[in-house]
Amino acid sequence: MILRIVLGVVLAAMALGQLASFDAMSGILTSYGLTAGTVSTALAVALIGAEAVTAVWFLARPRSRSAAPVWLYTAVAVVWAALAAQAFARGLVLDNCGCFGTYAAQPLRWYVLVEDALMLLYAWLLWRAVPRRPRRGRTTVPTAGAFEVSRTQQENH
Repeated sequence: MILRIVLGVVLAAMALGQLASFDAMSGILTSYGLTAGTVSTALAVALIGAEAVTAVWFLARPRSRSAAPVWLYTAVAVVWAALAAQAFARGLVLDNCGCFGTYAAQPLRWYVLVEDALMLLYAWLLWRAVPRRPRRGRTTVPTAGAFEVSRTQQENH
């Protein structure tokens, strides 16, 4: 629950910073060298939207066991990590990684990759807390103890 609250605050700050500097977000995302123009704008909208929805969900329902906000969080973490890793590997110089828009700007350095790795680690921790459901089409085989209870119940009735 504490992780969801902390991540909710971080994601809310990210979404607010990016939204407040929306005019610059397309350029920031274009500087990563993978997108340009309307694709960068669409990516900015998708990231801001996913961050905002996830932040609200984590903050409003921190005890929720739903997989939906975890999917959104994981998608955001993977996108930011992939953008940073590929830009760092190609030696691109970015004055602002864009995580908070033009606010709290930090250049793309090795420590941004560590921050992204931590975000992916947090995604893994969140996934561990999501309850597992049986796959469709599969039936579970009752244990021997369950058969014993069935026989006992039949004998009593």
